Amino acid sequence: MRLDIVRTKEEFAGLSKEWNELLEISASHVPFLRHEYLYTWWQTLGGGEWSHGELLIVTARHEDDSLAGIAPLFHTQNRDAKAAIMLLGSVEISDYLDLIARPDNLDNFVEALYNRLIQSDVPDWDLLDFYNILESSPTLQSMQTSAEKAGWEYAQENLHHCPFIPLPGEWDEYLAGINKKQRHEIRRKIRRAESDERSIRWYIVDDENSLDEEIEDFLQLMAQDQEKQAFLTGVMRTQMSAAVRAAFRENWLQLAFLEIDGNKAAGYLNFDFGNQIWVYNSGLDFEYASLSPGWVLLAYLLRWSNENERKTFDFLRGDEQYKYRFGAVDRSVVRVQVTR
Repeated sequence: MRLDIVRTKEEFAGLSKEWNELLEISASHVPFLRHEYLYTWWQTLGGGEWSHGELLIVTARHEDDSLAGIAPLFHTQNRDAKAAIMLLGSVEISDYLDLIARPDNLDNFVEALYNRLIQSDVPDWDLLDFYNILESSPTLQSMQTSAEKAGWEYAQENLHHCPFIPLPGEWDEYLAGINKKQRHEIRRKIRRAESDERSIRWYIVDDENSLDEEIEDFLQLMAQDQEKQAFLTGVMRTQMSAAVRAAFRENWLQLAFLEIDGNKAAGYLNFDFGNQIWVYNSGLDFEYASLSPGWVLLAYLLRWSNENERKTFDFLRGDEQYKYRFGAVDRSVVRVQVTR
């Protein structure tokens, strides 16, 4: 394999088609590794999470020039004030990150990557600091094996719980598989909402002409929560809006709202990608809390996901108890640090 380094935004932009084609057959196929997602992330350095960074994407190509692997990287000073090479998307707003390569190329790619990163044209670094890799990713073993072979130190730590729901494909079968008390509670809240004297409707945004307005409405719902309001700085709003538009253009956005008397009472920003639903964020108008609009909309989305044969409903990072009450099973993401 020939390994090259992509250092400019223009070069990055030009990789879009073959990047996404490789991702489709890679060992880790998640929405946060899509070219359009990471390209928008780079424009704001994660909504302002990083004050500076140097693009350092490493591509590997076969003899016929076809793409064999991508290490979506940048060079910066990490949270521990060390010179680090990190994954694009790190840390806060991208739940799952990884290298991009076919499973049968992964070992060779990682070993070649390590060798490429110690060459003289790469900025000095103290460690590779990779966040948010799923504990099931084969990249972890490849990174550890190659580190030991090079005489480098490999360290791995659990970071966050990432519960997800395997979906059976039938709404009634899904309900039958969760706790009886929770099953009763879901049905009770749906009945209460649907029997209320106020009109109830929910929908998934599908009109590009109204998308900007729908995005702003969603951000306003998010901002009703004080913690999320602090999170939504100007640059973070720009980042999230750009990511939503990019996902809509590429047909993997699921932005859904529950309306009560025509007013948005709850919203979910999800990704509908790879035959799975990825629950990215949510917002709630507390004025309608008595009708539990967030729970009701979540139930509607779970019913839709079963009826439309999605395989999993992934809540991403966070171990909030409601996720497990809806039938989620646990897994984790890890942080990997490799030092020379």
